[in-house]
Amino acid sequence: MKAIIQDLDYQQITALAAETGQPTFRAKQLFEGLTQGKDISQISTLPAAFKAELLNRFEDSAIKILKVFTGADGTKKFLFELADGNIIEGVLMSYKYGNTQCVSTQAGCRMGCKFCASTLGGLIRNLTPGEILSQILKVNALCGGTKEKRAVTNIVLMGSGEPFDNYANVVAFLKRLTSDEGLNISPRNISLSTCGLVDKMYDFANEGIPLNLTVSLHATTDEERARTMPVANKWKISQILQACDNYFKVTGRRFIFEYSLIDGENSDARHAEELIKLLKGRPCHVNLIRLNEVKERTLKAAGEKNAYRFLGILQKGGISATLRRQIGADIGGACGQLRASYLKEEEGKDPSANGG
Repeated sequence: MKAIIQDLDYQQITALAAETGQPTFRAKQLFEGLTQGKDISQISTLPAAFKAELLNRFEDSAIKILKVFTGADGTKKFLFELADGNIIEGVLMSYKYGNTQCVSTQAGCRMGCKFCASTLGGLIRNLTPGEILSQILKVNALCGGTKEKRAVTNIVLMGSGEPFDNYANVVAFLKRLTSDEGLNISPRNISLSTCGLVDKMYDFANEGIPLNLTVSLHATTDEERARTMPVANKWKISQILQACDNYFKVTGRRFIFEYSLIDGENSDARHAEELIKLLKGRPCHVNLIRLNEVKERTLKAAGEKNAYRFLGILQKGGISATLRRQIGADIGGACGQLRASYLKEEEGKDPSANGG
């Protein structure tokens, strides 16, 4: 596998053009073409000799859109193929305020959360900054967007992988995403979801990228959390709350907790009351989620009536909370579901398929 040119920022692209004897305006043409989601070979403004030299050193495309699935509610799910043949996925969701794209930061995941399909095959590898960015560039272009008028208006790092387990590459991606030369997306329009890697939460507070920090909580005690989230054996809820308080202190941004309602596990009135005790008075919001069931797992979603009862208890207790509407369920909307089913199908066709 060759290098990924999308890993380079504008200054590095400029240096690359100079190194190959090209005038400065060629660097601008190259960078603009890449930002439009084009492969190197598709940038018609570049001379053939320059493109040939680039293709000798770099992959023509960091990723390709392999398949697109559209749900009954308009949600689009994408299967992407990386240059080395690994498969990742993403989702584009439409809301009143714009289109939100969920991106992956790793091929697979090693966190082991029992309600998530992303971790079924373990971690294959980290994605590079350019591979994460290219998911957005390709979908924005496919949907008719440009840099000036984006079809993708909001970004959530909630696809396959734990973003803070790929810390350096994710930070480099975010700096590219928010740069004036790039898509120039405001940090306020970006959310990053972590299962609670506390040391990285402290580090990220000082990166100068005040995005919306979302923590997957899913329990009210360390013991209960450890049953579904192995990370709880290292980082306690009290440590997570302290790191969130620090994030607010440094950035001024309130934090968000994701709480998947699992039948018989964390969704009764007692858990709602315990959640109120944990979060009362903190500058936070709770995003309740009716579990997207993964067929390889035994966990079941709490019923709709139960979910709204849980929401009502939180709101009555003074906690800012909403129940996320279920989207994309008919196209494998949960993290990793589509990739897992695709790889299983490919394995059935060809025993030698490695597929990532």
